[in-house]
Amino acid sequence: MPLLRALLDGGLDDPEAVRIGDTAFSGPELLGAAAVVADEIGERSAPTSPVAVSATASAETVVAVVGALLAGAPVVPVPPDSGLAERGHLLSDSGATTWFGDKPRDVTLPCRRVDLSRRAGHEVREPTGDGPALILYTSGTTGSPKGVLLSADAMAAGLDGLADAWAWTAADTLAHGLPLFHVHGLVLGVFGALRTGSRLVHTGRPTPENYARAAREHGGSLFFGVPTVWSRIGDDPASAAALTDARLLVSGSAPLPVPVFERVREHTGQAPLERYGMSETMITLAVRADGERRPGWVGVPVAGVETRLRAVVDGPDGEPRTTDDDVPADGESIGELQVRGPSLFDGYLNRPEATAETWTDDGWFRTGDAAVVDGAGYHRIVGRRSVDLIKSGGYRIGAGEVETALLAHAGISEAAVVGEPDDDLGQRIVAHVVCPDGPVDAQEVMDFVGERLSKHKRPREVVVVDELPRNAMGKVQKARLRRD
Repeated sequence: MPLLRALLDGGLDDPEAVRIGDTAFSGPELLGAAAVVADEIGERSAPTSPVAVSATASAETVVAVVGALLAGAPVVPVPPDSGLAERGHLLSDSGATTWFGDKPRDVTLPCRRVDLSRRAGHEVREPTGDGPALILYTSGTTGSPKGVLLSADAMAAGLDGLADAWAWTAADTLAHGLPLFHVHGLVLGVFGALRTGSRLVHTGRPTPENYARAAREHGGSLFFGVPTVWSRIGDDPASAAALTDARLLVSGSAPLPVPVFERVREHTGQAPLERYGMSETMITLAVRADGERRPGWVGVPVAGVETRLRAVVDGPDGEPRTTDDDVPADGESIGELQVRGPSLFDGYLNRPEATAETWTDDGWFRTGDAAVVDGAGYHRIVGRRSVDLIKSGGYRIGAGEVETALLAHAGISEAAVVGEPDDDLGQRIVAHVVCPDGPVDAQEVMDFVGERLSKHKRPREVVVVDELPRNAMGKVQKARLRRD
């Protein structure tokens, strides 16, 4: 099941098949440049030794990653803005033997730079085997980042599930400006095109103007973005209008606020669709191209994936624990989402105990996310079980539902809800909000939420902040908001 099937089968003959910023390749040109990298890796290290790639939004990154895959070397994509401690951990933990890209002063590995003008004339094929193709590192919110081992077969299975859900074919042109060191931007946003045969336009920076240019000049039909990207497009009617003829607008990596959903629909004439996944699972849930698009709902399992929700109760120590009881598919009851299928990872690098903890005895992966599901199989993620499942006054409350209500307030542009210790309630709901037009009245905001949700779901405290702490993919880092 070659991950790079369309590229290797010669299905990308168009000279504009792969465009990264101002650099364009045909499939054979990309393959020839990547083969040079593969040869260099083979000369310098054992085929199974990981290589680190400085994952800038550039053609050099794409060539280096594809070349490493052709050489059979696991790729460690390193965020270009990573700090000394983070970069040092990624390199030492992964055992990377070579660095591709401009080398920071703290990196002591042998360094190679990609020469985009060079081509290898010999035929190359993707190696077979069940070893890791990518080592992606988690955000490290519960300790040092863990290396997620993803095989080529797992990624191919996940991409095929999305191709089925989104009717994604070689007739499409995929456009986005996402970072190339995560599943969203690299696996979906690069490997997806190289497997389906669709053209790829990476816009460099994910600005509204660049997305509009990708539509007007390159015929973009399938657009990927995180909520921040769609929010900016929704605030730019002229750029949004350029996306009117696009086939699908896909949002992921974090929940899409309802007001952003509505603005994008208003200015583009079509509702964006959402999906859900993790580095460990690829994309497991997605709204289908022909499916209903509901704000806040991430759709149904993709082909080959199964899901279930298991009830969460208080353990003897007062901490939540997951039971073996199923949660009713009523669209309201919250449970821990568990998944299984061919797109799941092979474990955490050198972390057998952490790997074992993520699996149930009967072979389901514990996502750690809290969700609800309705009778039609549509899922809504309410947040991380450890952070976003709040126990207040005897009620179990999903932070995502409260955040959605907050974002309907005219004076609030961003919101993040956390639970903080409370002697009376166990946890009180604290809302951190961004108010671009000036501070809002806290009691009025509490009442506003209380009118839309059950009274026990209203915030007990409202904190106005200039901005919410986010990671590179736009996810709010709630651990930095909690004051307990």
